[in-house]
Order: sequence, then C-alpha cells, then structure tokens
Amino acid sequence: MKFDQLVLASGNPGKLREFRDLCAPLNISIVPQAELGVSEADEPHHTFIENALAKARHASRATGLPAFADDSGICVAALGGAPGVHSARFAEPGGDRDAQDARNNAKLIALLAGKSDRRAHYTCVIVLVRHADDPEPIIAEGRWQGEIIDKPRGAGGFGYDPYFFLPALGKTAAQLSAAQKNRISHRGVALARLIAALREG
Repeated sequence: MKFDQLVLASGNPGKLREFRDLCAPLNISIVPQAELGVSEADEPHHTFIENALAKARHASRATGLPAFADDSGICVAALGGAPGVHSARFAEPGGDRDAQDARNNAKLIALLAGKSDRRAHYTCVIVLVRHADDPEPIIAEGRWQGEIIDKPRGAGGFGYDPYFFLPALGKTAAQLSAAQKNRISHRGVALARLIAALREG
C-alpha cells in the first residue's frame, strides 16, 4: 500500500514534527489539514479510537485525500484514567497551546497532591482512512508507561512530557532527544505499527 501524501488531521505542531520525522524514511509527504483549509473536527467521543476515526474521516472528506489522525492522551491510575481523551483541554480552555499545557499540568499536579500512586501511561491511537467512507480503516495503538512527578524536568516535548517520568531511564519524556522519544513513545510505537501495516498491505 503506497501513499505519496497523507493529510494529518491535527493542528498540533508537536505532533506534526514527530509524524514528519517518523514518516521520513517512507518518503510520504505529511500535509497538515490547516494548510488545505480544513478546520479541526469535533471530538465528542469517550474513546481514543472513536475520536481518531472522526478526525480522519473529517479531513479525508474535506480534501478528497487519504488522511490519518491520532487521538492521544495521558491516563492516570489514581484519577480513574483521567484526563484520558480530555488531556488536551483538561483545564479551562483558553490562550495558546503553551498556556493551555501549563494549566493542564497545574491541574493534574493539584489533583494528585497527597496521592502515593503516581502510575500513568500515555495512549495513542492512530487511524488512517484511504477515503472518507473507508470501511476498513487502518488502526494502530501504542502505550507508554511511566509516572507523574511534581516538578517539571526538561525542555523538550510538549503537553505533559516534563512531568511524565520514566523510571527505567531516570528521565522525563521532556529530557529525551527527539530521536529517542520517537523510538519508544506511545506515538512512536503506534506509528511503527501503522507503517508495518502499510508495508504489509
């Protein structure tokens, strides 16, 4: 299965950078939907897979091109899996992405105050549709285990990365190089599985 161009149903610059890096070996051009005049889709669903599928279909329908979308977030054990699908807008929405990230992280740390269970994992589901009504979308998932710390470390990554600690490495996700993160992250694992499916197809 060969694609020269895929529309990325996201306006997140961090995701775009990661996807472009990861897809570079396949010579696939990744075009963010905003460059094609496509607005962001609603994400009303309660699961990552439903939201990713809705976004991919929306972008494909608007452009007539194959499209893919991911829905990802952080799930914290002590919070019953929250923020989950609401990770990007966990706190009151407003301002630019950096300001939103800061409020999201502040809310997360406040809710975990006094809790000893700091286990968390990032989840990523990527859905690719060949066309808007594709009855057999390609679905790939990845999960990244870690724990939440109270003080941020590192200047890389985005979102919850400065607070997402990886005990085996002794670092947060924000302290990893882009190449290292792409190899082991939830998004890296999900995209590797997607690429494998494309090569098999």
